[in-house]
Amino acid sequence: MDQVLQQILGYAKAAWQRRWWGVAVAWLVCIVGWTWVMLIPDRYEASARVYVDTQTLLKPLLSGLTVEPNVEQQIRLMTRQLVSRPTLEKVARMTDMDVKAKTPEQTEKMLDDLASKITIADAGRENLYTISYQDASGNLAKKVVQSLLTIFVETSLGKTRQDISSSSRFIEEQLQQYQQKLNDAENALKEFKQKHIGMMPGQGGDYYTKLAEVSAQLRQAQLDQQEAINRRNQLKSQLADEEPELSAAAAVVSTNSEIDGRIQALQQQMDQLRLKYTDLHPDIQSTKRLIEKLEAQKKIDLAQRKADPTGARIQNPVYQQLTIAIAEADATVSSLGARVAEYQRRFGELRNASNMIPQVEQEYTQLTRNYDVYRQNYDDLLKRRESVTMSGEVESKTDTVDFRVIDPPFVPSTPAWPNRPLLLSLVALGGLVAGIAVAFLLSQLRKTVTDRRVLRELTGLPLLGAVARVETDESRRRKRKGLLTYLAALGSLIAAYGAIMIVQLVVSRAG
Repeated sequence: MDQVLQQILGYAKAAWQRRWWGVAVAWLVCIVGWTWVMLIPDRYEASARVYVDTQTLLKPLLSGLTVEPNVEQQIRLMTRQLVSRPTLEKVARMTDMDVKAKTPEQTEKMLDDLASKITIADAGRENLYTISYQDASGNLAKKVVQSLLTIFVETSLGKTRQDISSSSRFIEEQLQQYQQKLNDAENALKEFKQKHIGMMPGQGGDYYTKLAEVSAQLRQAQLDQQEAINRRNQLKSQLADEEPELSAAAAVVSTNSEIDGRIQALQQQMDQLRLKYTDLHPDIQSTKRLIEKLEAQKKIDLAQRKADPTGARIQNPVYQQLTIAIAEADATVSSLGARVAEYQRRFGELRNASNMIPQVEQEYTQLTRNYDVYRQNYDDLLKRRESVTMSGEVESKTDTVDFRVIDPPFVPSTPAWPNRPLLLSLVALGGLVAGIAVAFLLSQLRKTVTDRRVLRELTGLPLLGAVARVETDESRRRKRKGLLTYLAALGSLIAAYGAIMIVQLVVSRAG
């Protein structure tokens, strides 16, 4: 710590040796700086405060019915637009500033200068803004602020209406497109339903039930057909063991009564079938053919008896019964064959249809999904159109945003720039700092040994002794005179600073 203090004292002693250079530099800096400060032209600031009221009575009443714009965001955007080039050109025309600009270069310079002097700031509370402008002419500054205030209000009122109009046109275009898409989807869905009737979702489950029923009926019909074939084959084998004719003495049973009984039984069976089916049903057709055969056989027997009433030989009743039974079995087999073929046809159709059901359901789901999306978007667009229409009515007939000018454009009599007392003080302080810095730099450029420590550090040799300087009365008087002269020069600089500050205060009060 002692070494640091000694080093600082060494620097101070070295700078003290160049103190006259420091005073000269301080005077030079102050004279130049004060002259520059006094020559700076005055600039007057015009300002106005405007309040944007977004909490109107209609806002809670129309909540959810109309589109609520982000007023705060619009205001921030408008404040940025006030320093845009179109706005600056409009302000220049409104204040006749564009008349002075003769060339494109002058116009650009004028617009840049105008933008640099405009200030739009938050006034410290919500939705309260301050618009200010500085210029050498107070009247021009006031005109610029008034123009900006007019543009601010006009832009805010017209922007929302323009946005509503653009939104309405866009929604109308989208509604037309979605209406066409919705019509196309409805037509496609209608054609698909007509083409795949009975196979739509909710109806396809009957196909699987019918497929199972027809499959069971087919198996039962095939089983009945096989049983009928086996019975017919058995009857044919029995018929092969019987004789077609017998002697009259052996015939003790009248065949006519048997044939009549069978015809009667078959007619009763056919009556029962007609209660269930039509005459074209295979069972009814086979029964008819069997009855016709029995009646034909009965006629043949009657003809034979008339031809030979006392014949020695007659037909074998068992043979006749087997023949009739075989005919019935043939009819049954034929009927069951037709039934099996019909069930096979139905089974094939249902199986093909059941295989198509998943694909039909997939296509139907896709069609309905597209239709639902179009329908939902179309309904949303209709609601939004009504909301935009109501918003347009509200915007055109009411004020959703109220602009209130709290303070109209005002120009104080005191210039806003420059702050001469502050600048004069800074120049004086800067002159003193510059003088000290110059004295220090000169002392470092031409170093001198001020004490024994510095000499020992510079040479690196041990110090054996020192010769003291004896001050005489004359040398002391010269030293005292030089110190007084230095203090007088420094004091005159301070006095000059005080005089300039007094003059500036008097001038500012007089203005």
